[in-house]
Amino acid sequence: MNTYLIDGQIIDSVDLKTMIVTRGIKVSNQIYKNFGETYRIYPDPLKCNCLILSDGTVVQLTDLVPHLNYLKDMLSWDTLKQLKYFSQIKTPFSLNISDTQQPSIFYKGKKITDVTFPTASHFYEQKTTSGLPYLGNAVLQGTEWLSFQCLWSCDYACAGQPCQFCFSGGTFDSLTKKRKKLPDFPTAQDVAEIVQYAIMDEKSANGIQLTGGSSFNSEAECQSIKKYLDAINNKVGRENIDGEILLYITPPKDPQIVDQFFQAGVDRIACSIEVWDEELAKIITPGKVKFTGKKRHLDCLEYIAKKYGPNKACCSFIAGVEPADSFLKGAEYLASRGIVPIASIWIPFGRPVMGKMKAPDLSFYRKIKFGLAKIFDRYGIVPPGGKGLNVCLCRDVWLNKSEILLEE
Repeated sequence: MNTYLIDGQIIDSVDLKTMIVTRGIKVSNQIYKNFGETYRIYPDPLKCNCLILSDGTVVQLTDLVPHLNYLKDMLSWDTLKQLKYFSQIKTPFSLNISDTQQPSIFYKGKKITDVTFPTASHFYEQKTTSGLPYLGNAVLQGTEWLSFQCLWSCDYACAGQPCQFCFSGGTFDSLTKKRKKLPDFPTAQDVAEIVQYAIMDEKSANGIQLTGGSSFNSEAECQSIKKYLDAINNKVGRENIDGEILLYITPPKDPQIVDQFFQAGVDRIACSIEVWDEELAKIITPGKVKFTGKKRHLDCLEYIAKKYGPNKACCSFIAGVEPADSFLKGAEYLASRGIVPIASIWIPFGRPVMGKMKAPDLSFYRKIKFGLAKIFDRYGIVPPGGKGLNVCLCRDVWLNKSEILLEE
């Protein structure tokens, strides 16, 4: 794992990733001009840009200028009122072309390291046979993952109880309050076609992440998921998908419902609690607390772990919205039962959480990094993927846990 010098402090690639993900970066127009045709780097924030450090660490790239302009253009008056928080969003990072003509990260104007990007793709130019554009309905993450971020609406958000950090949930909440139509969602056939293009035709991904919102009727949600999986199997075939299929679901009242998903070829299932501290969860994830509750999540996760073995059940947390000690307490509780705690770094550029749009400082994430390395090592936890997701810390920590443990 590489190291870098920032403000007189030696940091590693995991540290640098958290700093860039949480603070964003300003990208030179020359980067888009020089590298946009040969690499996956776009000024459009919907296209899920990332950069790759020389040791292979995948880092979400949020170019603050087009991102904030997108928010101003797209958001409702309720969300525009959040602009008072935008003064909290500042970044010392920039991405520009160095003297060696390479794309490079700069910190306060000083070069930190050269980077690269995933190879060019025509993914976002495509539409399904029904006319559904790929853009806005699926994204390519890093070098491995095809992610469907919202395959069904969030009933909790539509009931006025969205998670504070969730941009999609905030949108559903706003549309429902205004009695406006919710967006169209990809059909099973749409999803199968997108999977075929990314995995079989273009080979721009090898694993799939399927997710949607939280549902009042989790059994009906499960039937919908089964249609997606059957369509993927019929059109692509599970044997032709080299990577993992990671499925996020609302925990059903009867955990045995998940058996059909494993039978359909899913590798791991996530029921995400998001915030371990129960008092903070009431504020940050009110719908999950009110309509589902922590126990139902844990019952489903523990059922999976007991029946299918360790590392088959996952639970995402939003790292940065609760104290590190609370996060690590939850991570250890789950890991001790064979459940993978996924650390998704809070990106504070969408909606304020607890009245702020500013992530914790580096010391917070270093504490999480060291804590997760110990937990993964102690309980034999293996997070999903190969090189890791754009905004998740867990796979990066696992890949480098020996170095991290020595570093502490």
